[in-house]
Amino acid sequence: MNTTSIQFTGALGDKLSGRIDHSEQDSVRAYALFAHCFTCSKNLKVVGHITSSLAKMGITTLRFDFTGLGESDGEFANTNFSSNVDDLIAAANYMEGELNAPSLLIGHSLGGAAVIHAASQLSAVKAVATIGAPADPKHVKENFSMHLDEIEETGEATVELAGRPFKIKKQFLDDLQATAMEDKIKNLEKALLIMHAPTDNTVGIDNAARLYQKAKHPKSFISLHEADHLLTKEKYSKYAGKLIAQWSDIYL
Repeated sequence: MNTTSIQFTGALGDKLSGRIDHSEQDSVRAYALFAHCFTCSKNLKVVGHITSSLAKMGITTLRFDFTGLGESDGEFANTNFSSNVDDLIAAANYMEGELNAPSLLIGHSLGGAAVIHAASQLSAVKAVATIGAPADPKHVKENFSMHLDEIEETGEATVELAGRPFKIKKQFLDDLQATAMEDKIKNLEKALLIMHAPTDNTVGIDNAARLYQKAKHPKSFISLHEADHLLTKEKYSKYAGKLIAQWSDIYL
């Protein structure tokens, strides 16, 4: 897979690091934008496997690190769900200027909720695919539920996520509280694919049911069988990428 490293300016004015995984076919069938999971990065193996599968089927994809994560500049503590959505808008604008506007948005976990929010602001987007996404971004608070009182009382707390320390500020919680996820799903007006594993112990399968129930057609659901939340088994991440490419074909 031919990959190009790029940089663009994010929502908070910081330089964000991205990678463009180019289509392996002679002509590009579509352009996609990928949003990684909470506190993850574009270099997570699952992301690379998905974009590699997309590239083999003619889809060029931009994956990037949100502000304050991975190789991107900025302070994670100053970010929130809304700034992630705005980072996605900035990435889409970069693609429109340098490549082509994305017609497909893909989001993993909290990134799935973010692409649903961003889609309404991107007229070129025709289809949205989520993988293990929560029905409400507030679900992410379960990752640091033991620190919620401390954050409310002192304004911030350092929490351990995936073995790494992250500073969470009260503004992050306030932003989650103000998020109107249900309205975004009901008014999406894009084709929606919801992918979820029944064995997901991080974001339960009931989230997929709630998303599907609230969304309007065209909508589809695909079970990821025995995959875990991060799709750590390569066969499931590559499978997800192939299915997204095939499902989106009729819409793109």
